[in-house]
Amino acid sequence: MFTGIVEELGEVTAVETLDDACRFRLCGPVVTQGAKHGDSIAVNGVCLTVVEHEGDEFTADVMAETLDRSSLGALTVGSRVNLERPMAVGERLGGHIVQGHVDGTGEILERTPSEHWEIVKISLPEDLARYVVEKGSITVDGISLTVVEAGSGHFTVSLIPTTLALTTLGRKQPGDPVNLEVDVVAKYVERLMAAGAGALR
Repeated sequence: MFTGIVEELGEVTAVETLDDACRFRLCGPVVTQGAKHGDSIAVNGVCLTVVEHEGDEFTADVMAETLDRSSLGALTVGSRVNLERPMAVGERLGGHIVQGHVDGTGEILERTPSEHWEIVKISLPEDLARYVVEKGSITVDGISLTVVEAGSGHFTVSLIPTTLALTTLGRKQPGDPVNLEVDVVAKYVERLMAAGAGALR
């Protein structure tokens, strides 16, 4: 489980394409401290398993399902990625509950800069729209963000200078894909309400 507080901006150093998967080698001096085989690391919001670890780099395998449902398939050597280790029990929950299970992808539609922050408009798949509410939480490329506006087919977020400087959202431009994970609490509530309604029939 993660919190959506990005620990560092890493880099893809190698990509190996397999028959039905892909193996990435990524550099991240912070997240690799103490890393070992089998550990989890979120890469642009996708929970991946460490296969090998050497120095500041680790490798992770990505199966076809993940490549199809996320933007990881667009990564190339040199791509910058948001990295986060799982939350340790007893630590503060700085963002919100993030599973690292991407629900779908969106696209940067528009960037509106101002003096101290920047508004970013992102497309929203129709099947995820019901989980996104104004002032609610959403994870974009592994970053825990607050929704400013939930529109028809899109939403907006406001990015502070720290987020712009230390994550991929400071670099992405209109047309670039992003991974989206909606608030898992909303999905559980929907499922429980549907089950309750069925029991009353």
